[in-house]
Amino acid sequence: MARIAVIGAGMGAMAAAARLAVAGHRVAVFERDATHGGAVRRLERDGFTFDTGPGLLHLPAVYRDLFLKTGKESLESCVELSQVDPAGRHVFADGTAVSLPNASRAGVLAALDEALGAGAGERWSALVGRAREAWDATRRPLLEEPLWPDWRVLGRDPYPAVRRRGLFGRGKGPTTATLAEVARRELADPRLVALLESHALAYGFDPRGAPASAAVLPYMEQTFGSWYPRGGLRALADAVYARCLARKVEFGFGAEVIGIVEKDGRVAGVELADGRFAEAEFVVAGIDPGRLAGLRGGREPWGADEVRPVPRERAAGRLTVCLAVRGARPEGAAHRTVVHAADRAAELAGVFGDGPGPRTPCDRPTVTVLRPDDPTTRPDDAHEAVTLTAAVAPRGLDGAAVAAVAERMTEVAEAAVPGLRERALWREVLPPTDDTLVAGPALAGKEGRFLRPGNRTRIPGLYAVGGGSHPGGGLAHAGMSGAIVAGLIVNGDDWHGST
Repeated sequence: MARIAVIGAGMGAMAAAARLAVAGHRVAVFERDATHGGAVRRLERDGFTFDTGPGLLHLPAVYRDLFLKTGKESLESCVELSQVDPAGRHVFADGTAVSLPNASRAGVLAALDEALGAGAGERWSALVGRAREAWDATRRPLLEEPLWPDWRVLGRDPYPAVRRRGLFGRGKGPTTATLAEVARRELADPRLVALLESHALAYGFDPRGAPASAAVLPYMEQTFGSWYPRGGLRALADAVYARCLARKVEFGFGAEVIGIVEKDGRVAGVELADGRFAEAEFVVAGIDPGRLAGLRGGREPWGADEVRPVPRERAAGRLTVCLAVRGARPEGAAHRTVVHAADRAAELAGVFGDGPGPRTPCDRPTVTVLRPDDPTTRPDDAHEAVTLTAAVAPRGLDGAAVAAVAERMTEVAEAAVPGLRERALWREVLPPTDDTLVAGPALAGKEGRFLRPGNRTRIPGLYAVGGGSHPGGGLAHAGMSGAIVAGLIVNGDDWHGST
């Protein structure tokens, strides 16, 4: 039995902690905040509750596996999980709207044809089919296995090329195009382009620079579905935390780690802000990988020939508006509606920059509207809780700018919730912070610039877990990260992943 110190109580860190505890190790989690869950947070006020992090779960099999491997109770016995149908409603700049059914390729094709015109569904379906090839080619190395030592082979984009002279003709070898270029070339219709690019934007990617392999993002959603737990995504975080407690994982909240202690060339424990030292044979860091060097006195845990942490200025921020709304939620209202920006170029420039100048938020950004049919989120059936999110620049917005963007978001959201501004009892605006930076999953292509640092470090006994590490951000990917780290510690650093 080894003593293991886990820094942070985010979803990836807790997933690793539960698995390691089941394997017989003594696990202690040190979290500087007052609660668990990391980015999976909740706002509660006046009987209303809002998810202020992720709003939906994709690839629920990751958490089903976690609960299966760490106890007798299944995920569904701990969390009431249901598919969201439709998976989403999209309102485009020209006013066209389409509702896309959950986990139904044929249903999506038919819905797009009906809403956007004959052939639209087939073009989208063909792109998703090519995305499946990219998924099949990279699923194991990007999701299920530790990052390969020869990670540069993942710098080749697995998305199959398409001959320019024929939409469905195949080229030779992988494409080097960006997602935006693929969208324009293969989809043509600006509404389909907006649909594809919105998936990238939701994960914090700039489609103008993201590899074509980012097409796996809508493939994942369309194939594995969108799921919602009763009580919100925070209920999932609570269930994982409860599973950790049941496996005797120890938690210390308000316990900030300020240093990683090393002895004889390997980790020996962690130093806490209150002066305590926690001895450990292994340290699992569930924090932004960019902070690890600071905890080691400025020494990087990854070498120059390894994947390095993504600079924080390259990430997108997220602005969230929580609205307490009078009036019953209409029967059949979509759980999620995406109202697309009128000027996509201006939006991307405002979020990611378009040169050396300052980033100015666009007038009408893409707004995701969440209005769950969940009685636990509202005081009674005469009210509903509505959450709005939009991608913004990660920093640089002052209070006046945040308020102005929130007001425009609320106005835009009326395309999904008519009369929203008049119906709102109150709203709370959560501006972008370092804790709300959007961390996307690892992607192949672009010479490895969209990979995340490996879970193994050059320091024996020190591992990285969570959204900033391999295989990247998102609830499912964080859970996979926890599984990989636990596999490495239990089976040794030569472990190659589950079979």
